[in-house]
Amino acid sequence: MQPTMSPINNGSSSSEPFPPFNNDHHYTTSDADELDLLDDTDTAAILDNDPLSHHYHHQQQQQQQQQQQQQPLSFKRKQKQTGIFSQPARLFNALIGRANPPRNSADIPPPPPPPPPIQPPTGATRLDYIPGNGGSKSDSLPTDWLAEGPGRRVGYEDLTAIDWIFEYTKERQRQRSLLSRTTSLGFPLLGFLQRVLDASQVWVILILSGLAVGTLTAWIDVTTDWLGDIKYGFCSTTDGGAFYLSKTACCYGYDEISKCQGWKTWGNALGVTSRGGVWFVEYAVYLVLAVMFALSASLLVKEYAVYAKHSGIPEIKTVLGGFIIRRFLGLWTLITKSLGLVLAVASGMWLGKEGPLVHVACCCANLFIKLFPSINNNEGMYVGPGCCSVGGKLTWDIARKREVLSAAAASGISVAFGSPIGGVLFSLEQLSYYFPDKTMWQSFVCAMTAAMVLEAFDPFRSGKLVMYQVTYSSVWHGFELVPFVLLGLLGGVYGGLFIKANMWVARWRKSATWLPGPVIQVVAVAILTALLNYPNNYMRAQCSDLVSNLFSECSKLTDDQFGLCKTGAASAGTIILLIFAAVLGFFLAAITFGLQIPAGIILPSMAIGALIGRAIGIIMEIWQHNHPNFIAFRSCEPDVPCITPGTYAIIGAAAALGGV
Repeated sequence: MQPTMSPINNGSSSSEPFPPFNNDHHYTTSDADELDLLDDTDTAAILDNDPLSHHYHHQQQQQQQQQQQQQPLSFKRKQKQTGIFSQPARLFNALIGRANPPRNSADIPPPPPPPPPIQPPTGATRLDYIPGNGGSKSDSLPTDWLAEGPGRRVGYEDLTAIDWIFEYTKERQRQRSLLSRTTSLGFPLLGFLQRVLDASQVWVILILSGLAVGTLTAWIDVTTDWLGDIKYGFCSTTDGGAFYLSKTACCYGYDEISKCQGWKTWGNALGVTSRGGVWFVEYAVYLVLAVMFALSASLLVKEYAVYAKHSGIPEIKTVLGGFIIRRFLGLWTLITKSLGLVLAVASGMWLGKEGPLVHVACCCANLFIKLFPSINNNEGMYVGPGCCSVGGKLTWDIARKREVLSAAAASGISVAFGSPIGGVLFSLEQLSYYFPDKTMWQSFVCAMTAAMVLEAFDPFRSGKLVMYQVTYSSVWHGFELVPFVLLGLLGGVYGGLFIKANMWVARWRKSATWLPGPVIQVVAVAILTALLNYPNNYMRAQCSDLVSNLFSECSKLTDDQFGLCKTGAASAGTIILLIFAAVLGFFLAAITFGLQIPAGIILPSMAIGALIGRAIGIIMEIWQHNHPNFIAFRSCEPDVPCITPGTYAIIGAAAALGGV
């Protein structure tokens, strides 16, 4: 009996038959492979994912549609179909699932003409083979990827995932087209230079992004410092100028800022003489300006760029994972994020600018990506085998848009903490799911460029990239491992409690229908924060100033703003104030993080951990001072401070940041 060819239904309009199969041959385990063990269902499932098959069926559907359009239209009324219960045979066929025969031969549509056979590519495997093109290799981008029309790809919609295989194939075709054009010039050196220029586009984008991020961060630091100090006073010299200077810049050169004559508090500027009157006037000005800054930041986000809210790090993770979020990295988002971040931080609310700087860095990189269509038109991220020789021809790494964004994100953490390597590690561990060695080098170059630009601007006029950069002259001792472990445990407890509290607040905001709009919520939290911050000396200052003083070593501190190093500061009262400030900061940060303003959680967590760490350090200092002969303190050197509370503040800040 002759075997017949049976078509396989793969879910399309037509199917390709398999070659004859000899049923008389019996396979054994020795001569059968995995493909021989597949049945028709498995083979159909595999063919469903074949792009060539889909393209072939799509062409057949188009040909059938064209044939139907060419047929003349008939206005003859169709005969009414006979009901299913009118004929017993049709009823029986319907019950058993058998197809009913047509009533007459006129109901049978003429079969469509067979499509022209598709000649598969011969010889070497052709990855750029497209059905319908005769297997020819195009010298430019195929219309199947870019042209509009029926069955053509026209881009991704908002809030959709990208097609990784499609983007990878499109980039490979672009690289193949570039290679064919450069090799056909007749000048090998000129073609090589063109390929080098094409491969260097990523590095140009990253260097430009580093320059932009460093410059923008310096402006954010200077403006935030000035607006934050405006809540307490202003700079006024003898000639009446320098109003635009912050307190640090106005009193530059003074060892003790309290002796600076150029800085005027609002109480002195308004002519208030009584001590109580000065306190209430400055309290009122602080409250009004803090609320005004928070209101302005909220209005900017609401009216101009809603994607500028929060830190932006979760959305960046989503984008790097292959998701499309339109306008999330646009110009308006960058401007709104920068201005809103300055106003939000200057308001004194318990939020930070470190997380939003990652979003700012990605926005800068996205703007420079638009200058290079070869990268901007490809949404994927794939790194090829590197620069190598294949078949005597040179191939290049495939650098994509998301690879550039992943590298640019490292510069945001670099300028936030003054640590380029820390930025690379952050992007490696927290943002990207795929981080090869090449991307690591690109991240380091971008992060180092941004850090060097920020250091050149020197926004704090101290030679430091960040305000809380400190060094210690004393070393720690072995017995201090016990309080260090305790701080680590407290940091983990803080992280768990903070996450639960913040999630509870978020669910409450969503379920409470009586709550006002997002702008009123920001104003309410800003009023509450200002009312609680000003009476507490530690909470009144900016988080960056607070962390800088908590980290400092008393022997190197020139201006003791909070009185932590004065005589008698190591007392129970100081410990209670530090712990009280940490508890209030915990609740304020839990309700602030999630408002419709640019806000990060890194710096508030560091401040809360530093407050707890400084308190435990003072406890250890009091214990060592009262019991110097205790067995654990015998390793302390004489005439040298044995306990450095600033070290405990750093350990506490690191523990809290790791916990959250």
